[in-house]
Amino acid sequence: MDKQKLYEVYLQHKGEIIGAGVGLSIAIIVLLLGVLKALFIVICVVFGYYIGKKLYQDKDYIKNLLDRILPPGTYR
Repeated sequence: MDKQKLYEVYLQHKGEIIGAGVGLSIAIIVLLLGVLKALFIVICVVFGYYIGKKLYQDKDYIKNLLDRILPPGTYR
């Protein structure tokens, strides 16, 4: 197969390929580390993704979050 044909197949089945890669990665982590450690890693990755997405969308997300948790103006 040439690269162009392989790229077209990738574009048509992008979600399936990424999903299979994530599933394979999680399965390898579970086999190597165990279920609880793998679950901890998955939770940390999801939490990191969520924070990263929020920071990318709203640059003042951390400041607003700290204002809700701490008394306003504490960290400035």
